[in-house]
Amino acid sequence: GEDSRSFHVSIQGTPLSIASVGETYSVTAVAGGQLILECPEDAVPPPHIEWHWEGSPLREDARRRVLAEGRFLQIRAVGAADGGEYSCRATNALGDTSLRVQVEVHG
Repeated sequence: GEDSRSFHVSIQGTPLSIASVGETYSVTAVAGGQLILECPEDAVPPPHIEWHWEGSPLREDARRRVLAEGRFLQIRAVGAADGGEYSCRATNALGDTSLRVQVEVHG
């Protein structure tokens, strides 16, 4: 008779990595338009993503929405008051990383 065995191998995970960690990106938005910021994160296991604005947790409202489990931040009808530093922080079992974006609004 034949004896066969199969083994399942799983990779522990991929570490969190965002390009140019520590750098602050600069984005210019046009007043009245739409702005979408991305937290480019495809780590395994999927991270928990939090968005902050000017150092405080971002509050979602009719114009500011967090989409795709935190991967995107959508701001509609951008106004001068939306300018400032946005940051996303991604955390999973393997660590955490963050990305900062400085948004300037021109109208």
